Amino acid sequence: MTTKIPLMPVTQAQQQIMAHAHCHLPVEIVPLFNARGRVLGAPVTSTTNVPPADNSAMDGYALCVADLALGVIPVSQRIAAGQVPLTLAAHTCARVFTGAEVPHNADLVVIQEDVEIVEGGIRLLPDALAQGQKAGQFIRKAGQDVTQGQVVCEAGTRLESRHLGVLASMGVDTVAVYRRLKVAIASTGSELVNPGQALQPGQIYNSNRFLLAGLVDQLGMELVDLGIIEDQLSLTQAALAQAAERADIIITSGGVSEGEEDHVKAAVEKLGSLDIWKLAIKPGKPLAFGHVNTTPFFGLPGNPASVLVTFMVMARPYLLASQGCNKTSGHGLKATLTNPPKRPSIRQEYLRVRVLSEQHENLELEAMTNQNSGVLSTAMQGDGLAVLKPNTCGAAAREVVFLPYASYGV
Repeated sequence: MTTKIPLMPVTQAQQQIMAHAHCHLPVEIVPLFNARGRVLGAPVTSTTNVPPADNSAMDGYALCVADLALGVIPVSQRIAAGQVPLTLAAHTCARVFTGAEVPHNADLVVIQEDVEIVEGGIRLLPDALAQGQKAGQFIRKAGQDVTQGQVVCEAGTRLESRHLGVLASMGVDTVAVYRRLKVAIASTGSELVNPGQALQPGQIYNSNRFLLAGLVDQLGMELVDLGIIEDQLSLTQAALAQAAERADIIITSGGVSEGEEDHVKAAVEKLGSLDIWKLAIKPGKPLAFGHVNTTPFFGLPGNPASVLVTFMVMARPYLLASQGCNKTSGHGLKATLTNPPKRPSIRQEYLRVRVLSEQHENLELEAMTNQNSGVLSTAMQGDGLAVLKPNTCGAAAREVVFLPYASYGV
């Protein structure tokens, strides 16, 4: 008689899996120009102020507040961006342009629209004087953006374009980052063929390979593609053993259920250990986590929607932590589900949804009609996942947490 295994709650599984997540990757130096998507292995401290000197935020005239009352203010120098200013002569102004350094003894910049050019210099327009001119206006102070000695990026920061721009402004040209995590993916199933081949009776195209490859690539990790594993225990064991030697983490899809042709679970148990199997999650109940030899292993279900959900919820945070990231979760938003399910599920549900309205700070969602785990097109047509607590339906299931695909790189 087969013993029925209780389903592990999602939160418990997440905690147990993340307890195994550690970064053991070496650090390497890479050019800043090629560093987008990489994870810092050491903090970056600025060796300079940004900007390095006071500069003008507008085209105009730099002068002293005390000279605002002068009828005509002589122009004693012209300063373009890239030029070094002279000390401002008493009771004069300097013609300055956006980005140009201002003289150290100038108090403010008056924009060119607020002056008129007259014989002997410039005169402030009456309206500009009436509106008031303040010390410090239109001057970007040295260190306004970044100060010398400031830790700008902590270790574990995943570098995006905005980070690269700031680091470049500090004069940084190389960064210390963790080596890319090597993630092996494999699809199990004798029925699978890759796109480009003619389908024979009983065959289907392998969508999971492309789905997983895209998800791994979006995280900036190195893909190890093991292709398709046919439904034989010996072949499954051999492929997993090879993956353990070539990669830091293994992810398979399919073959983790209890069918006679599902060999992944048995292969993992022979080669290492299976720590988690069967979650109270919908879709994705057969998810497995363990180790092949000492290499962490995720066995995702075979249905493509289940692959998407379990990768987002279970595998993605683990991969990011193993890459050295200090932020591993996407952004969950409070939302209202306009068509909640009429029947409860004992499992925590992740419904594919689309956004109906974002007005008045009230995010309204609509669950896609077909939530079958074998249907992936509803994910393509939607905007994210709505998380429903177990044993809820109807009005009690209207308040949900929304996981936008964009926040998870899907």
